[in-house]
Amino acid sequence: MRAAAIFGLGCSPKNLKPFQKNQFAEHIEWHIGMPGSGDQADVVLLFGGDGTIHWHLGQLVRLGLPVLVVPAGSGNDFARALGLRRVRDSLAAWRKFCDGAGNVRVVDLGVISALESAGGAPAPQGARYFCCVAGVGLDGEVSRRANQLPRWLRGHGGYLLSVVPTIFRFAALPMKILTAAEGDDAKAGWINRSDRPTILAAFANTPSFGGGMKIAPQAKMDDGMLDVCIVGGVDPFKLFCMFPTIYSGRHLKIKEVEYFQSGRVRVETEHPVDVYADGEHVCRTPIEVGVERAALRVLFP
Repeated sequence: MRAAAIFGLGCSPKNLKPFQKNQFAEHIEWHIGMPGSGDQADVVLLFGGDGTIHWHLGQLVRLGLPVLVVPAGSGNDFARALGLRRVRDSLAAWRKFCDGAGNVRVVDLGVISALESAGGAPAPQGARYFCCVAGVGLDGEVSRRANQLPRWLRGHGGYLLSVVPTIFRFAALPMKILTAAEGDDAKAGWINRSDRPTILAAFANTPSFGGGMKIAPQAKMDDGMLDVCIVGGVDPFKLFCMFPTIYSGRHLKIKEVEYFQSGRVRVETEHPVDVYADGEHVCRTPIEVGVERAALRVLFP
């Protein structure tokens, strides 16, 4: 068997050694770096967090190889959604795979496409995959601030540290959110689902983001749908008080929060606004967000 290892920031071949000690891995041919084609490897081990996964998704989808995620980043929400909370969980999944257990499943990925702006500005070419959550509004500003922190601080509550000051400075944005019509209404094209000042619009493939915040507690990675969470205009103090509820999913009970599922969503704002996904900057609004079903093969414990 041939295996490829990809290392994110702060990782090195030293992190690979526990995976090379397995008795079933003794005869594996190892390759460091992304394979050029699916013929050069049988499996890919990716050491890192959501950001590292995000930047490699396009090539991983094209290769079609099973991927083992080893959580080693500042945010590991994708690994968490797969049941890989610690390195030892990834080791257990690796041993099963080497033993021929067939512990491979296929999961969906989100897809973001930038659209032509109202002013006629051309949109960037191509679309970007994301594994966890894409967000417009407060999440984008928090991610921008968190990415400016030293890496060691980002890995120890950096996202949370960036939330608190942002809450009291961020104002709700006029935002229009449209969902693709289905069934008998399909000819209508798009349905205006929300058109109001919005603090945050999140489009989720996994239940959590930002290191464990359950923005979309009902999200599943194999249902072909996005879970959409919209937080309307909220007083900053109330927003600060409701913030802890996001860790348990209880924020869905707050009247300013709307939650639903959709296969395709469009987001329009008065002025271009940054869009982040998996903690990484993707583009600016207007955008269309969708799902690619069964896009990635992954190992699970």
